[in-house]
Amino acid sequence: MKRSLFCLGGGLFACLSSSVIAAAEQAPPVIVSATRTAQIADEALAPVIVITREEIERSQATDVADLLRFHAGMDIGRNGGPGQPTSLFLRGTDSNHTLVLIDGVRMNPGTIGGAAINNLNPALIERIEVVKGPRSTLYGSDAIGGVINIITRGAPQGARLEATVGTGSFGTRELGGAATYRDGDRRIGLEIAGQDTDGYAPRSDSDLESGYDNTSVKAFAGARLGAVDAELSHFQAGGKVEYLDFFLTPIDQDYENAVTALDLRAEPAAGWASHLQLSRAIDEIDQNQSADYAHTERLTLDWQNDVQLGEAQLLTAGLQLSREDVAALSFGTLFDESTDVNALYLQDAIEHGAHRWLLAARHTDHETFGGNTTWDLEYGYQLSDATRLTAAAGTAFRAPDGTDRFGFGGNPDLDPEEARNLELGLHHTLTPRQIVTLSAFQNDIDDLIEFDFGTSQMINVGEARIRGVEAGYRFTGEHWRARVEAIAQDPENTLTGDPLPRRARHSLTSSASYDIGRYRLGADLLLTGERKDSDFTDTVMGGYGLMNLTAAVRLGAQWTLRGRVENLFDKEYVIADGYNTAERSYLLQLSWRSTE
Repeated sequence: MKRSLFCLGGGLFACLSSSVIAAAEQAPPVIVSATRTAQIADEALAPVIVITREEIERSQATDVADLLRFHAGMDIGRNGGPGQPTSLFLRGTDSNHTLVLIDGVRMNPGTIGGAAINNLNPALIERIEVVKGPRSTLYGSDAIGGVINIITRGAPQGARLEATVGTGSFGTRELGGAATYRDGDRRIGLEIAGQDTDGYAPRSDSDLESGYDNTSVKAFAGARLGAVDAELSHFQAGGKVEYLDFFLTPIDQDYENAVTALDLRAEPAAGWASHLQLSRAIDEIDQNQSADYAHTERLTLDWQNDVQLGEAQLLTAGLQLSREDVAALSFGTLFDESTDVNALYLQDAIEHGAHRWLLAARHTDHETFGGNTTWDLEYGYQLSDATRLTAAAGTAFRAPDGTDRFGFGGNPDLDPEEARNLELGLHHTLTPRQIVTLSAFQNDIDDLIEFDFGTSQMINVGEARIRGVEAGYRFTGEHWRARVEAIAQDPENTLTGDPLPRRARHSLTSSASYDIGRYRLGADLLLTGERKDSDFTDTVMGGYGLMNLTAAVRLGAQWTLRGRVENLFDKEYVIADGYNTAERSYLLQLSWRSTE
């Protein structure tokens, strides 16, 4: 029994390898986020994590934050249950230092905080690509800790029909469906997913429950029109979330997150691929018991060109033009402002024998603070067929948002927050089914924007240094899948010497699944150390362990029944002081999928 629990939750899962030595090799996923060009995930010079559709379905996660928290170095802070404000701290950086994309379109709001990952339903997601380290050179502001690109589902060849119904603890109800069709280059599809829950009491000092509902839609149509492949798509998540104000009064707000994009792809000449994307992204919150609101609308033109210069060199050049309109009313302060941001970027990827280089630079012209130049330099050396060594250096920035500049205590003269990152890495293939990775990094961040109580204004004063080591192990067999990830980091405020809040110094995550015949069993484990709650208190939240169990059974060719037990051992733990987390809870899903 002890050996079985060890296989599920800890170590390097070495006990699995001997029983599946003849397992079939599985092709690694292809990603696009690390370099903006397609490459095999295991060949990327930057540290990457790919959460596949298979993993999403097995986890039965209710939002993107629920998926990300079971990967080391992704600390989650949540003010209560489903739909409540959620923050992600990637590799020890601030919650607004991670750029979140939906199909390559920036989702982060222009008002305050990070992207609303708590509103994104995994039912509409094909995969999630996480690239760690600075990526402002390719994507602009906010990409200090890394980039999370959420790729929504498309249409496989032929017709696909799906339907799902679910129920669970806290009065949770789920309903969804999809209809897609592809014939060669022609495709069309519509997917809808709904969630509704009564929730649980978000505050530890009140028994009042707070509910949440979410309706998510993805619609798309595409075809090849002569030499150009065109696709129009729309993603939208909206609904209502209830919560308690400072005086424990129940209130609620409506929200909407949406991305509309027109993608045009062509090959004007041999070895030249061109991609033009026109997009509109919105992030809206409207309070229902007051006049307060926060709205962001962003229009973007992104034109990328990839030119193959011989067999071993790929040059990428691009242009980004955007206009961001932000409007908000909060704490009695009203603002309505527009900001133009224009950028040029250039990247050169070179291979020569055992050596690989990636050199990239970007110049951003921001209407508020002027010009900003960022760069990346990455190097990989193939020591042997099984072992690759990497080294990287790069810079990144975060532009002050609308609330920093014009909200309560706003300062229009703020400079951007700037970061410098150094990294060393190792990628080693033990066997065709087992891979080990190791990374050491240091990220120095200057000009952090903080509220100064002396002047009652936002100013550039903060400094942070984050040092860390990450390790990972992945096993892919015919029936078994397993991974372990661990991080040891020191996120420090270098002005005070204090640890940065809500970021653990140590965490370990692991997952294992066993798939044979009609049945699949799985387990996910999260172990994390203590964390300081905020810069304004001395409260330290204790470390905790959390385990989820999942199971699925195929009921014939078209039907699948899935179940999840969250917080198996009913642990009491805290990820935001004063707010509750879920007790042991359950979710049951029944899905139907057409067969050709």
